[in-house]
Amino acid sequence: MEQLAEQIDPGSTVLLTVECQQGVVGPGSALPELAREARSSGALHNVARLVAAAHEAGVQVLHAVAERRPDGRGANRNARLFRAAGRLPVQQHSGTTAVRVAEPIEVADEDLVVRRLHGLSPIAGTDVDALLRNLGCRTLVVTGVSANVAIPNAVFDAVNLGYTAVVPSDAIAGVPADYTPAMIRNTLALVATVATTDDVLGCWLGGRSRTRG
Repeated sequence: MEQLAEQIDPGSTVLLTVECQQGVVGPGSALPELAREARSSGALHNVARLVAAAHEAGVQVLHAVAERRPDGRGANRNARLFRAAGRLPVQQHSGTTAVRVAEPIEVADEDLVVRRLHGLSPIAGTDVDALLRNLGCRTLVVTGVSANVAIPNAVFDAVNLGYTAVVPSDAIAGVPADYTPAMIRNTLALVATVATTDDVLGCWLGGRSRTRG
């Protein structure tokens, strides 16, 4: 616990939420199976708890949102996932409710929102790395969906860029339900510190919190 507390010191840590948007995890999701799992597992609720604690402890929050232009310009078409997404009844179009951060997560004025129009990763090819470096970030706490694609992408990218990655295992979700713990155990645990939401909350709220300078 002491090692985790050092890793996620509020002054050098950023909390990243990945694709926690209405069109992905909300009631009108384009991916209803994933949305159900994110909610029934408690993962989305735990993301909201972590965001609230980060606000209280002075930890910077960054929301990574995936979207596309209505005309699809600039979007990938080089994988089955992208082609399938283009046929879904709910589209993650820029400016629509589908790309708003979903309840019960609260977005504060000081939060950063980074939107991407292409690719699989919330970090590669986006402004995230530059923002993290400007914020003095050393540790990235990765939460959200999905454990199938975007979460491992974010963790690998963070580690490759020199950040320490922390994954609250009960604040990420994927499908099927039994895939997420297997992926954490066999993949993410090799490159990231795996904790629980309560572990992180204990570090941020159990002691002295500090606002980022």
